Amino acid sequence: MYLNYELEGIEAVFMDLDGTLYLGDNPIDGVNEYLSRLTERGIKKYYLSNNSSRSKKAYVGKLASFGINATESEILLSTDDLLGWLEHNNYSETYTIGTKSMCEMLEENGIITNSENPEIIVLGYDTEINYEKLTKSSIFLHKGIPLVASHPDTVCPSPDGGLPDVGAYLALLEATTGVKPMHICGKPNPGMLTHKIKELGLEAHQVAMIGDRLYTDIEMANRVGCLSVLVLSGEATKEDAKNAPQKIDVMVNSVADLL
Repeated sequence: MYLNYELEGIEAVFMDLDGTLYLGDNPIDGVNEYLSRLTERGIKKYYLSNNSSRSKKAYVGKLASFGINATESEILLSTDDLLGWLEHNNYSETYTIGTKSMCEMLEENGIITNSENPEIIVLGYDTEINYEKLTKSSIFLHKGIPLVASHPDTVCPSPDGGLPDVGAYLALLEATTGVKPMHICGKPNPGMLTHKIKELGLEAHQVAMIGDRLYTDIEMANRVGCLSVLVLSGEATKEDAKNAPQKIDVMVNSVADLL
C-alpha cells in the first residue's frame, strides 16, 4: 500500500455511495469539499452502488439532499448489470423480490417482474420484503426455477450498524430451499466499470475505485486493474484491511482525506 492521497494521474473516479459518501441519511464529513476538489482538478465523477432498492432518479434526489449535484448518467447501479445479464441470457419473465423502484426500472426495460410462470427468480435488496414474497419465491425455487441476485452484499451499512442485505436473503433462501444463485451481479464484477472506462477512452491505470467494502469495491478494483482506495468510514476496519486478500493501494479514514 502506498500513499497517493493526491490521486496523481487519475482522470476519473468511481465512488461507492453508502459507507463512502454518506451513511444512511448523513453525509460523510467533508464530502462536499472533496467533490469540489475533484471538479477543480477536472477529474470525472461517477457514483456506484450495489444497492438495488432505489432507482437512479431516487439516487439523484438523495445526493441532491446532501448538496451533491449528479446526473442519472453518472450513476451506475447493480440493477444496470442485472439488466445486461438478463438480456444477454434472454430472460424476460421473472418473479422479482425487489422494491417498487427496482421493479419499475426492470419493467421500463421490458422485464416482467411478477410472472406466474417465471423463467427465473430475481433477488434484489428489497427493503419492502414480506413473507408472501419469500413464500412465493421459495415455492418457485422448489420447482426448479433458477435464481439470480443483483449483488452479493451481506449487510447494508448504517449509522446503527449493518442491516440485512441481499447476501443475508440469499442465505435464508438457501437454508429454505437448498438453492444457490446461478449468478450474482453487481460489484465485484469488473463489467460494472470496464464498459464505462472504455466509453471514456481511458486506461485502467487512469481510474480510481473508492469504497468501504473489501469484497466488492476493492475486489472489483483489483479485477479491473485500477487504483484501489479503501475508506474506513463504512464497513471495513483497519483490522479487516490488515488481513485482506485484496490489494489496497490507498487507505484513508474517509474521502475527506483525499486530494
